[in-house]
Amino acid sequence: MTSTKKAVLEVCAFHIDSCIIAEQAGAVRVELCDNPIEGGTTPSYGTIKQARKKVSIRLYPILRPRSGNYFYSDSEFAILKDDIEMCKQLGCDGISVGVQTIDSEIDTERLKRIVEWAGPMGVTCNRAFDCAPDPFKALEDIINCGCERILTSGQKTAAPEAGALLAKLVEQAGDRIIIMPGAGVKSSNIAKLMQESGATEFHSSARIIAPNPVTYINKEVNDYGNVYIADASEVKAMVEALQ
Repeated sequence: MTSTKKAVLEVCAFHIDSCIIAEQAGAVRVELCDNPIEGGTTPSYGTIKQARKKVSIRLYPILRPRSGNYFYSDSEFAILKDDIEMCKQLGCDGISVGVQTIDSEIDTERLKRIVEWAGPMGVTCNRAFDCAPDPFKALEDIINCGCERILTSGQKTAAPEAGALLAKLVEQAGDRIIIMPGAGVKSSNIAKLMQESGATEFHSSARIIAPNPVTYINKEVNDYGNVYIADASEVKAMVEALQ
């Protein structure tokens, strides 16, 4: 399954340097996140502000007040509203967000409000979609809410495992919304995934652990965590594979 539309790459960036690498390597958009181990949460005001200063490609911060499910309390939903306003003030091009009901359906009432609050920014529905019990119903729900794309692994751990379902979603979506496969996407599998799915937008962090530059490390303490940064050569290889 193929498309005549030019295929492009979005980079999931967990570090401001990853935003710069993404732009230099040919990505068209950055999904800016914090907390890679938790699957991505809302980046700080300062991070978004500096990223907007550093890169001119499209910037879509993830708005996710915590890890875990996408069933948010009223207080958490109020946080989302405030963070949407922050992104508008900082000149972001869009946001990546998802909301679900207690039954894991797409919360259409709240998602419509998010799209309204976000305008004129674009809205990507993130992998809350992959939690939904019926992906085809969820697709229609998200279209009706006014989102411009869906980030999805095809309801698998990694998108390359879900080429057949992704192809069905791309076909059902038509020109109404973009289906953007993400999770486990690499230069070694992106061309095959493009052929199988017919998708024209892809999402990858291409992340590696950045070396620790400090001159002394206390080996008795092991809870520092790691800094994750995009691998420039891997981003470039994916962009080239999509050509």
